[in-house]
Amino acid sequence: MAFLGIDLGTSGLRALLVDAAGSPIGWAEHAYATHHPHPGWSEQNPKDWIDALTSAARELRDAHPEFSGLKGIGVSGHMHGAVLVDETGDPIRPCIMWNDTRSHEEAARLDAMPQTRVISGNVAFPGFTAPKLEWVRAHEPENHARISKVLLPAAYVNWYLTGEYVSDISDCSGTGWLDVRARGWSERLLTAGNMRPDQMPRLVEGCDPAGQLRTELMSDWGINQPVIVAGGAGDNAATACGIGALCEGQGFVSLGTSGVLLLARDGCDPAPETALHCFCHAIPDRWCQMGVMLSATNSLNWLSRISGQSPATLTEALGPDIGKPSDELFLPYLSGERTPHNDAQIRAAFLGLDTQTSLDDMTRAVLNGVAFALRDSAEAMKTTGADINKLYAVGGGAASRYWVELIATILGTSIALPKGGEFGAALGAARLAIVAATDARPEDVMLAPELCEGITPRVDLIQAYDDAYERFRSAYPAVRSAQ
Repeated sequence: MAFLGIDLGTSGLRALLVDAAGSPIGWAEHAYATHHPHPGWSEQNPKDWIDALTSAARELRDAHPEFSGLKGIGVSGHMHGAVLVDETGDPIRPCIMWNDTRSHEEAARLDAMPQTRVISGNVAFPGFTAPKLEWVRAHEPENHARISKVLLPAAYVNWYLTGEYVSDISDCSGTGWLDVRARGWSERLLTAGNMRPDQMPRLVEGCDPAGQLRTELMSDWGINQPVIVAGGAGDNAATACGIGALCEGQGFVSLGTSGVLLLARDGCDPAPETALHCFCHAIPDRWCQMGVMLSATNSLNWLSRISGQSPATLTEALGPDIGKPSDELFLPYLSGERTPHNDAQIRAAFLGLDTQTSLDDMTRAVLNGVAFALRDSAEAMKTTGADINKLYAVGGGAASRYWVELIATILGTSIALPKGGEFGAALGAARLAIVAATDARPEDVMLAPELCEGITPRVDLIQAYDDAYERFRSAYPAVRSAQ
């Protein structure tokens, strides 16, 4: 018996094959491109995702005999993307991605409507799905008129796997059309966004069955028995399932393209005025609260690109000791920012550079800036009564122990590095598949991982970084007014 977790990431797809205990058997990865036809635009071709999935599935089929015993599949995907399909299920245009900011005017208009924050529990960010559809209606009316269904990226993969238009509630929390308390579509929000209920996919909980694998795929993949496809999850809710963050206060910090601070919450207590996200969890009757920054490892990758040095080379040059804060400041707003500013127009800035500033100084400032932006989210969470005592670190940036220790010091909390943490969202998706296809309870499957290392704050540096954080916070208004 085997289960497949699919993580549809921003830069590529990862498929993780696990056994009934959730232990990895094998994995496959395939990349795809993101296109930026205009400043602020970010698009992908949904058919590239299917090509990547097909290649990954065949690779696992050929390499691991256990694949033929597949019993369940779960899909995790990057959130908020708008896949518009016609009556045949074909995409009408490229997917407008989560980090696309073209719809900032539409977002502001939707956010100003009284019911938006009250029902959705969230600010109508430009990255959300609803503003994207308003942009399409205004600028591509011929495409808007052809829409049969609007699918999130993971839901598009669900459709490919099952032939059914079905999505999970956690992912749909980030559309701007969901009532997060009632865990269902809001007709008032859909009407406000000029959409209809029949254009939405059927909703299920992430750990419930969404459908069965199509017979054509069963034949191609060498499978003879029925395969349950779970509802799945948005990438962050799936990661929470992968590290066992199900109950109040359990959470993680993610250093991926974007940066995320997530805490599981037992109740639904939105605080949209803080620009925190309040989303449904992938399991019933639980929620997630998230602070999101748009350019985490993307900030380091940008410095890498313009300096000609790899990210690893840049960080290794700093040595093992985080030392005192740099005199230079970096505001990591390369693509605008969400928490706490909700500002699609703000752009990044270096402050305090002089003739003596080195590349190492700039690297240190970039790492500091990302960590300070994550603290912005932590401070917002504290206003809602959240207690941040211990976090896991996941994502590509968590490979830098220097960066993780820096974040632990700036947040003032210990951070654990899980073994196999690179499987986060894919493992969470596989665990959702286990629950959907068996009689297992989420609490018995979604356990905390074995630890590789626990990193504690540098107590001797906390005050220095507290002072530096205050400088960082005070810099935003000045930079915003200058732009």
